Amino acid sequence: MNRTIVLIVPTLLLAFMGCAKRPAELSISGPTMGTTYSVKVIEPPPGLDEAVIRHATEEVLAGIDLAMSSYRADSEVSRFNASASTQWFPVSADLARLVRAALEFSELSGGAFDVTLAPMVAAWGFGPAAQPVSLPQDADLDALRRRVGYRKLHVSMQPFALRKDVPDLEIDLNGIAPGYAVDLLSARLSSMGIGRHMIDIGGEVLAVGLNARGGPWRVAVERPVDAEPAPYAIVQLQDMAVTTSGEYRRYYERDGRRYSHTIDPRTGKPVAHALASVVVIGPTSMHTDAWATAFNVLGAQPGYDLAAQRQMPVMFIEWRDGRLHRRATPQFQAYLDWSEGES
Repeated sequence: MNRTIVLIVPTLLLAFMGCAKRPAELSISGPTMGTTYSVKVIEPPPGLDEAVIRHATEEVLAGIDLAMSSYRADSEVSRFNASASTQWFPVSADLARLVRAALEFSELSGGAFDVTLAPMVAAWGFGPAAQPVSLPQDADLDALRRRVGYRKLHVSMQPFALRKDVPDLEIDLNGIAPGYAVDLLSARLSSMGIGRHMIDIGGEVLAVGLNARGGPWRVAVERPVDAEPAPYAIVQLQDMAVTTSGEYRRYYERDGRRYSHTIDPRTGKPVAHALASVVVIGPTSMHTDAWATAFNVLGAQPGYDLAAQRQMPVMFIEWRDGRLHRRATPQFQAYLDWSEGES
């Protein structure tokens, strides 16, 4: 996962003080896709107990993992990556839909989002393999560039299939698959009559309906520092998703320099700007997942300019003069909750 943790404020899930009766709330959690999931359900319909909801949840997540994980050799993604064929490769509907969406995000972001960066990610030591013994040099990156580029990847929706222009092209969906999993799980819960729920998969959060207190779900965004997790800002969500992408958890240091897990498709190198994290709110978790990655690649000013142009709710948190500074688009301001005081 290349996501920071978005903390759910626990005090906000407590019962009302006084005589008002709190709606039934059910919570389940567990491991998935190399991270953890958490699902909170308000007023589950009769007959839907914890075991039923857990089974449905884990069934959805297992299907996503089998299709999209680059950490298991039997997944669809791994088998596509291992294939040297440039002919159409049959895949599931979910994988085809996700790749089609990924290619659309690549175009919209000017190439800042690119799922074909798997070789670059591996070269810098952030894939399934361990850190490299020696860092890749410019000549190494030049050789890898012929294998990457989202325009070398194609998708067919009838029948569902993928095709690569070069035999050794590979895809890495870690920047969008968790968000897609959240959306897919939410759709499954909604189909079961569960209209009020919140899902968190590794920091990809989707809040549907109202919380246990009858108001919007309040979600705390983590302060982007390496120290003990602490809330930095609180957003209020109803039928919206939020994702945070940052540079302060997944990195390593060599010779006094920090190397981020986020690779810039334009350079083939880890990003090296002052942006600590970016928070994106949107209609789907897949949407916020992909855009958070893209804005993290672009950096604070270019990212803000694009977000403002597209009138998107986004907040950028960057280091300046040894302190954290945040800048939010007007659309993001509407989701901020200042009742706890400004951070």
